[in-house]
Amino acid sequence: MNDHKDRSNSKQPQSCHPQKQHVKDDKKSGSRFWKELAKGIVISNPVFILVLGLCPTLAITSSITNALGMSAGVIFVLLCSNIMISSIRKATPLMVRIPVFIVVIATFVTILSLVFEAYLPPLHKSLGIYLPLIVVNCINLGRAEAFASKNSVVLSAADALGIGLGFTIALIIISFLREILGTGSLEIFERQLFKLPGLFTHPLIFFISPPGAFLVIGTMMALFRLIGVIRGE
Repeated sequence: MNDHKDRSNSKQPQSCHPQKQHVKDDKKSGSRFWKELAKGIVISNPVFILVLGLCPTLAITSSITNALGMSAGVIFVLLCSNIMISSIRKATPLMVRIPVFIVVIATFVTILSLVFEAYLPPLHKSLGIYLPLIVVNCINLGRAEAFASKNSVVLSAADALGIGLGFTIALIIISFLREILGTGSLEIFERQLFKLPGLFTHPLIFFISPPGAFLVIGTMMALFRLIGVIRGE
């Protein structure tokens, strides 16, 4: 009788163990979600750290309106394509993974382009060829190959949001500096926020040209290196 009680008592702690392990796994996955999200904003910033997507960055950051439009488009495409690619990663043959990635990304870019053309015609016209070129943007293909094809849907979504927000912050900083210095005013979606008296009458037009974009990006990269985000070789 006593042996039976001892056996029943010894089984009780084991029944709670899977539940505790499940809680630990949830906490671990939750912490990794936020870690991946935060990493893309600063540590793996696609523009200032990874130096990806410079073609649209140089071309459309002459105004904050363009920067916001391109940022929203990249976040949408990156999030949807990462989730889709992560969902089908086990069913995608290794030899054809790149064409599959491109088809998935192109599908969401087409949806985005049609929505912009229907509801935001001025922005669609302003972004021009750089909107469909999101298909071959190194950020989208790079995250699909390096992360989404190897990780779960939740972590792939976190990676997409982090990289997308990092890209957005980079574009806003660059476009803010270029528009202020190059025009002496700030305008968002055809609504002028303010003018700078000295710069508005004598703007530094150099900053709204491509060389001005290079100068601003180079200055920001130097600042990131100065504060230790980019480690020297």
